Amino acid sequence: MLRATAAAAAAGALVSGCAPYWDEDPGAVRSADGPSASGTGHAPTARAHAARPPTRVPGLPVEIAHGPRDGHAVALTFHGRGGPELARALLGEAERAGARVTVLAIGDWVDEQPAMARRVLDGGHELGNHTMHHRNICALPAAEAYAEISQCADRLRALTGTIGSWFRPSQAQRATDLVTRLARKAGYPHVLSYDVDSLDADDPDAPAVRRTVLDSVAPASVVSLHLGHAGTVAALPPILDGLRRRGLRAVTTTELVT
Repeated sequence: MLRATAAAAAAGALVSGCAPYWDEDPGAVRSADGPSASGTGHAPTARAHAARPPTRVPGLPVEIAHGPRDGHAVALTFHGRGGPELARALLGEAERAGARVTVLAIGDWVDEQPAMARRVLDGGHELGNHTMHHRNICALPAAEAYAEISQCADRLRALTGTIGSWFRPSQAQRATDLVTRLARKAGYPHVLSYDVDSLDADDPDAPAVRRTVLDSVAPASVVSLHLGHAGTVAALPPILDGLRRRGLRAVTTTELVT
């Protein structure tokens, strides 16, 4: 019944820099120059889950496109914006499958939907920063780019007690050196990129989203998806089933890399 409800709602390492430390792919990650994070949890319980602050992980690259390729997990990461009904339906689908995801919240979204920050955490998921207004952050002057990062961090801190586990640049797969420095100034030791783009923001149908993800995903992939898109809600159960059939499970980004 819950899946039918979600389906009804649905109807209406690629980073420049140094060689990676865990993959022979020469562009997968950029090495970090400084030292930590962890993550666990399951489906929602009556007890509120604590927000996880960003911490420096020893040996982890500054910009992360994927985890260590010898693992058996992937991180499904969602750009946080859109109607709360679709967001709740998607989180519910993840939880029924025993999956945990990372939501990179946009600040003006949590201004409009403050309860969604707690809903994400109470589902055992992870919350991060995807800038205040989703502008093209890599094209902004330093002061404006920093405001985009820090204002969203302030919203997350006010709602959850921390600035969130990760920062992901808006309108960009990779951060510039300037944006990376500004993110670190705001308290984020690592920038979260991805190696699989679901292309769900273009609103293809659910089978197209499923095919795009499952055709490209590999062990330890970080997959970019979006809240607020009906096709993504409908695609999530078959994506999770396809991952399971390959022996892969969906975990938070922190779990993937620690």
